[in-house]
Amino acid sequence: MALPSSAASGSKIASLVQVKNRQKRHRADEEEYVAPNLTKKILSQARQQQLEIEDEIGLSDSKKPKKSKINLGSGFSDDENQSSDDEEPVENVYYENIKINEDDERALQMFMAKDAAPMRTLADIIMEKLTEKKTEIETQFSDVGSIQLQDLDPRIKTMYEGVRDVLAKYRSGKLPKAFKLVPTLKNWEQILYITDPPKWSAAAMYQGTRIFASNLKEKMAQRFYNLVLLPRIRDDLTEYKRLNFHLYQALRKALYKPAGFMKGILLPLLESGTCTLREATIIGSVIANNSIPILHSSAAILKIAEMDYTGANSIFLRIFLDKKYALPYRVVDGVVFHFLRFERDTRELPVLWHQALLTFVQRYKSDISSEQKEALLGLLRKQSHHSITPEIRRELQHAKCRDIEITEPKPEPMDIKSLDT
Repeated sequence: MALPSSAASGSKIASLVQVKNRQKRHRADEEEYVAPNLTKKILSQARQQQLEIEDEIGLSDSKKPKKSKINLGSGFSDDENQSSDDEEPVENVYYENIKINEDDERALQMFMAKDAAPMRTLADIIMEKLTEKKTEIETQFSDVGSIQLQDLDPRIKTMYEGVRDVLAKYRSGKLPKAFKLVPTLKNWEQILYITDPPKWSAAAMYQGTRIFASNLKEKMAQRFYNLVLLPRIRDDLTEYKRLNFHLYQALRKALYKPAGFMKGILLPLLESGTCTLREATIIGSVIANNSIPILHSSAAILKIAEMDYTGANSIFLRIFLDKKYALPYRVVDGVVFHFLRFERDTRELPVLWHQALLTFVQRYKSDISSEQKEALLGLLRKQSHHSITPEIRRELQHAKCRDIEITEPKPEPMDIKSLDT
């Protein structure tokens, strides 16, 4: 009986030795691979380098062939009211590389204001306030449209100077919590001035627009768009001839406050009298590819139709009209009067003007009155284009105006006797 027992114990020892050998080989294999925590760091660094490469390509590589257009979508997928510390991922969206027609650009330059004043920035207004009397500086203004300057604690100033350095080099990742608190401060414009917005990176400008659009009221968001975002957009287009995709995304986020977008970006751009064809086309593509409430669009159309003509007006009018809103008659009348103003204009109007008129007639020919129809036909005899005007005239001639009642033929009286038979 002893032999079987020793054989069993010997087999157990052999199996234990095999297990030990397998564990040693497994540990040796694991040593050939990278540790999990090191793998995470490597992937994080690779992702950061990839984002920096994409950012550099978006800024400088304008000569390479561009990607085809990707649908930008009409909604906003993220929750704008969230206050999470985690970074919101930037959508990988590129707008189509827009080719600018040189003839149209020269035509628009003829209508630009020659003595237009430069647009004011946040720094300009802050410096004006700082040069005022001390009693005026210490006054607390009740109007949300005015800047409130206060004596800052040196520690707060030092902290936001540190935020300034972070935003100047920001590419991705978490934002400083002190920066997220800026929209909640009473003197947010003064604090924002310390962070030096003109030196923010494009990614920081996108994140800043997202935060301010979510947390500021309509009028305050309007001031951020007008004093910070719009000057940066114009400078970027002037410098690189195309818009960094982070800034393009910032424009899309700005539409979260449509009234602020219209009053802070679109209307000031047109009222400046210096809106270029490139600026109008790129900002217009944001309007065209995103949904905007009809009330805000109607107010913008009416305002554009009433302001002095600079050429870029036709681009935005055409974009709004192509959205096919059910416009009130007051807005339709305003657009009609806008075009009739050019009946005695001796200048050669750009092709964009004729295209805008054609779009208006195609979309709203049934919403004009008979008198407006005749007036527009008279306008075509004074302002004409060899290929567009005949099509406009054909649309007007077949239009059924709003003040003409459509009389339908009355049905013949029914013979009751025939029913009995």
